[in-house]
Amino acid sequence: MSDDTPHVAALCGSLRDGSHTRSALETALSAAAEAGATTELLDLREYELPIFDADRDREAAGDAEELSERVRKADTVILGSPMYHGSYASPLKTALDYCGFDEFEDTTVGLLAVSGGAFPVTALEHMRSVCRALNAWVIPHEAAIPNASAALEDGEFVDPKLEKRVRTLGRRAVQYATIEPDPDSFESDQNVGAEGK
Repeated sequence: MSDDTPHVAALCGSLRDGSHTRSALETALSAAAEAGATTELLDLREYELPIFDADRDREAAGDAEELSERVRKADTVILGSPMYHGSYASPLKTALDYCGFDEFEDTTVGLLAVSGGAFPVTALEHMRSVCRALNAWVIPHEAAIPNASAALEDGEFVDPKLEKRVRTLGRRAVQYATIEPDPDSFESDQNVGAEGK
């Protein structure tokens, strides 16, 4: 990527064909592109990712090495997930398990979560905790989309306020792509599992 053109990658934790999460991430990426970034949707439907096994080399784990390389090249990564059982979805967890400090340390991260019911606050909190453990810098602005089936129709936002929130996340992904990160977090110092990934 060009040194002066930020690259924003969105990692979609939903495998559904008609995914509201994917639609929302595409909206965020559209706003990032309008703000001057190159963009890429990392659609986990397109990657073979076996359940993470620490005894298996990443190079021998399907498309894990290719995915982690794409994440590593991004200046900002937007994580998007539906809320399942009060947390984020297992496809995203598996993808993140194959990544570590090399992919996320000092990288700007945006968070987006979608739910069929109330606000997906705990999913956002859990993704934020993972990012802290990997020494990423998480954008303070986050996008929560409750009642997703009513919020989006045919992949388009019905509620302009929600669309504005998601598009703001895309713009912030560009604005803060090169921010000087905070000092290491306590969580990252304790996160030996991410070493050497």
